[in-house]
Amino acid sequence: MSSWIPAGPAPLFAPADRPEFFAKAAERADMLIIDLEDGCRPANREAGRAAILECDIDPSRVIVRVNPAATPEHDADLKAVAASPFRQVMLAKTEGSQDLEAIARVLPDATVIALLETPRGVLRAEEIAAADNVGALFWGGEDLVAGLGGTSSRFADNTYRDVVRFARARVQLAAASFDKAMLDAVHVDIADIDGLRAEAEDAAALGFIGTVCIHPSQVAVVREAYKPTEEEIDFARRLLAAAEHNEGAFSFEGRMVDAPLFSHAKAIVRRAGI
Repeated sequence: MSSWIPAGPAPLFAPADRPEFFAKAAERADMLIIDLEDGCRPANREAGRAAILECDIDPSRVIVRVNPAATPEHDADLKAVAASPFRQVMLAKTEGSQDLEAIARVLPDATVIALLETPRGVLRAEEIAAADNVGALFWGGEDLVAGLGGTSSRFADNTYRDVVRFARARVQLAAASFDKAMLDAVHVDIADIDGLRAEAEDAAALGFIGTVCIHPSQVAVVREAYKPTEEEIDFARRLLAAAEHNEGAFSFEGRMVDAPLFSHAKAIVRRAGI
C-alpha cells in the first residue's frame, strides 16, 4: 500500500485559467487538479499561474498539473507552485528520472504524481516509479496513441486497443513494484457512463487508488465503482475474523483460502473505509 493516499477515488480536473471553477470542482470531487497543461489555453497560462497563487483551497486536496519538462512553460509553472501552498504536483508527459530530479531541485518537499503518457515514459515506468519524490503514477491513452502515430486508443465498442491495455498494465506493475499508488486514465467520452463504470470497477478490483475525472458528472460514478458492496464487505470481515484463529490455508465457507485472499479482503476493508 502506497504512502500517498488521495482524499478519495475521484479527483477532478479544472483548467487553471478558469478559477471560477476551482471551488465548485473541489466541492464536488475528492481532489481538485488545477491544470496548467492541456486544459489551459496557452495564451492564458500566465493568468493560470496567477490564479494558483490566489487559490485558497485546502492544499491537501489540490494537485497542480504542470507542463512537461521539455517545454518552455515548465520552469514558470514550477516557480508558481513554489510560491503557492500547494505541494502535490502532477508532471505531464514524464519521461525519466531526470524530469523528477529537476522538480526536486525547485520543490524538494513536493509529492509528484508522474503522468506516463508517451512511449518513452511507459517504457521507463520502473525508473520513474523508483524516484523518491514520486507518490503515484498516472497514465494516459490519448497522448500515448498520438506518440505512436496512431489515431484512436479504442475499438468501436469503446474498449482499449491492445497496446494501450499493455501500457496501463505496465505502468501499474511498475507502481506496485515500488509501493507507489496508481491512478487510472480519464474516460474522455463523458456520455459513456456505462463504459466509465466498467473501467472504474475494473481499476478498483485491480488495486488502482482512483480514476481521474474530467467532468463533475463522472465523480459519483467513480465513487460508486470504488465502493465495495455490502456483500463484499461482509464476506471480507468474516474471512479476516476467521483468519485470526487459523494459520496458513484453511477451508472457509466451502472454499480454500490463504494469504492472497486475506490480502484481497484487507483491500476491500480499506476501500470501504472501515
